[in-house]
Amino acid sequence: MDLNTITEVVRRPPDRPGTDWREGDAWLAGGTWLFSVEQPGLHRLIDLTALRWDPLVPNDMGLEVGATCTVRDLYTAALPGDWTAGTLFTVSCEAFLSSFKVWNSATVGGNICMSLPAGPMITLTVALEATYELWASDGSTRTVDALDFVTGNNRNILAPGEILRRITIPAHALRKRTAHRRFALTHLGRSSVFLIGTQTPGKSDLLLTITAGTTRPVRIAFDTMPDARTLQQSIDVVPADVWFADLNGTPDHRHHLTQHFAEEIRHELISGTQA
Repeated sequence: MDLNTITEVVRRPPDRPGTDWREGDAWLAGGTWLFSVEQPGLHRLIDLTALRWDPLVPNDMGLEVGATCTVRDLYTAALPGDWTAGTLFTVSCEAFLSSFKVWNSATVGGNICMSLPAGPMITLTVALEATYELWASDGSTRTVDALDFVTGNNRNILAPGEILRRITIPAHALRKRTAHRRFALTHLGRSSVFLIGTQTPGKSDLLLTITAGTTRPVRIAFDTMPDARTLQQSIDVVPADVWFADLNGTPDHRHHLTQHFAEEIRHELISGTQA
């Protein structure tokens, strides 16, 4: 879609963009959402792809993902063999409500900053205990837990002019055992619920991440594997106003699916075989 209110595109922003941020600006990365709908309040686009941030940087501490890393780059990433949770990269990329062609442009950071309940990059990074590095327009930097970034449907903690620079996934999370469940009304449809469970090798803990069915990510942690009743009760205490409602499902439907799939995840991690 042509954005006829745009009067300027900054194609060579400074290495630390945002210092001259003004009302009517927008960051441009993949642009797959930006150019899909009218943007009457925007007047200037700042092209982040010109900064050429490294898409993926593995190291001893884990994996750094540049905010402009494309979905295609993430999907085709070659990861160390002991990063067993890397299988979730494929699963999460395939959960996008988009053509594989969009993957060549759509970015990890863009999906996170859209902050929609069904954002699969949110699911992935929260489940893998990631942190986000945010750059403010005054030159300051802050690091936040991925769990705390999204606050509601299409809402997050970004201040005006603030930008997501990188996502850091710790190595210990990448070495965890994983199980996941996702439900959509159609084969390639938007996720109604998307759950990921992780477990530390050699331990019986459980970290359960609930997304898509909730307006913000919910993460429930157990030091030891709970029984079925305890797990169900932990889901029951999620506040009623956190469950999401749209054409893909009611809050009650999503609550029911979450309980059903959470038990399957629990069983799979206990038995080591898919339920």
